[in-house]
Amino acid sequence: MSGFVLAIDQGTTSTRAILFDGEMTIAGSGQKEFAQHYPASGWVEHDPEEIWASVVTTVKAALRKAGRKASEVAALGITNQRETIVVWDRATGKPIHNAIVWQDRRTAPLCQKLKKQGLEKTFTRKTGLLLDPYFSGTKIAWILDKVKGARKRAEMGELLAGTIDSFLIWRLTGGKVHATDATNASRTLVYNIRENAWDDELLAILRIPARMLPQVKDCADDFGSTEKSLFGAEIRILGVAGDQHAATIGQACFEPGMMKSTYGTGCFALLNTGGDLVRSKNRLLTTIAYRLNGKTTYALEGSIFIAGAAVQWLRDGLKVIGKAEQSGKLAATADPTQNVYLVPAFVGLGAPHWDADARGAIFGLTRNSGPAEFARAALESVAFQTCDLLDAMRKDWKEASAKTVLRVDGGMVASDWTMQRLADILDAPVDRPTILETTALGAAWLAGSQAGVWPAAGTFAKKWVLERRFKPEMDTSVRAAKLAGWRDAIRRTLSTQ
Repeated sequence: MSGFVLAIDQGTTSTRAILFDGEMTIAGSGQKEFAQHYPASGWVEHDPEEIWASVVTTVKAALRKAGRKASEVAALGITNQRETIVVWDRATGKPIHNAIVWQDRRTAPLCQKLKKQGLEKTFTRKTGLLLDPYFSGTKIAWILDKVKGARKRAEMGELLAGTIDSFLIWRLTGGKVHATDATNASRTLVYNIRENAWDDELLAILRIPARMLPQVKDCADDFGSTEKSLFGAEIRILGVAGDQHAATIGQACFEPGMMKSTYGTGCFALLNTGGDLVRSKNRLLTTIAYRLNGKTTYALEGSIFIAGAAVQWLRDGLKVIGKAEQSGKLAATADPTQNVYLVPAFVGLGAPHWDADARGAIFGLTRNSGPAEFARAALESVAFQTCDLLDAMRKDWKEASAKTVLRVDGGMVASDWTMQRLADILDAPVDRPTILETTALGAAWLAGSQAGVWPAAGTFAKKWVLERRFKPEMDTSVRAAKLAGWRDAIRRTLSTQ
């Protein structure tokens, strides 16, 4: 059988399809951006039909550029933006509302209401998550409440709900399969991560009919096959994982204590805790890292909402750079005597603060502050936020080494300046691999290993290759002063001081 494996990487701002060959190198790829919709302050939506069209387009492009046919592809893996939710008609496959994106904050009032009812501990105990608009469950409840007739139709079994992977699987298989994997399910706020099942009590609280939800499978499993009419031949869908979990796999973080952080629109750090379901006392998330052969591996996760999006703000909002890759060079020219801090709470703050009402703020401006200082503040904010996460992880899990090596991926890691500053602020080594497409690679490995054309986890891990290690160089006193300034800026930004 051919060793070609296709990965669909459905992200927050674009969709990519990458065809890997039997040596796990890229044979062809396609990418397409799609529109972001902001119908109200703090609201973010995507058009599911546009996402679907981008998937079909990019898959065809990847095959075309590689000079390969769908019949030569052994397996397909899907990775996706997590927590973004779609509700669609079971009969027609048509969405009844735009997808509500993970960044969306419209359900903050519902989360506050549930907190006041004393229900957050119940949700956290069962799901490992906090009551925050970030997660999918309250988004489903909102759609059922706000779209006319939706709740009644859902109760009658006419509507289906799922994260983006579920919607794509439904469309790719022509409506034959309604399924998701354990990682995506673990982010919905209604999945019991210890029992590995949808939780009836949580579904009842949010008034979500269980019949709407997909079957939950292992990350490497049989998710059906694509319709022949789409790409010219059926392709078996054999791997699915949420983007951060797929990146964890792509970074070969298979051993407890290994940690990866992905720097895309947001930043998401996962620390593999093995079979230990670690209950965070520092407002981190407990999540399913992956589930293979029925065995669940857990992780502690810190979620930062704004990372690369801060660079986009420099480019599109302030217009101080023309291209994202210019940010590091500009930051390097900043005046070292100025201490400018950006708290990028544009859509609230994620872990470990979880303040949905906080908004972005800048501190330390002087008359001499300019584009270079803004660029440095934006990039440093990512390092400071990552440091907050790592500190919390070390407090939560005694097995977490004080000198954890961080494996990084995502668009921002191409900047040497940013990665060096990250190592300096963390006071820990930062490893950048030769293959930066770790999210797509993780999805491809799930599918390829399930198909029997790619190696098992141990052999796959040995193929991970370091491109560069960034070692801490910053003076201890300078680091301490910078972190003190950051913590003061955070304190001033929080909505509940």
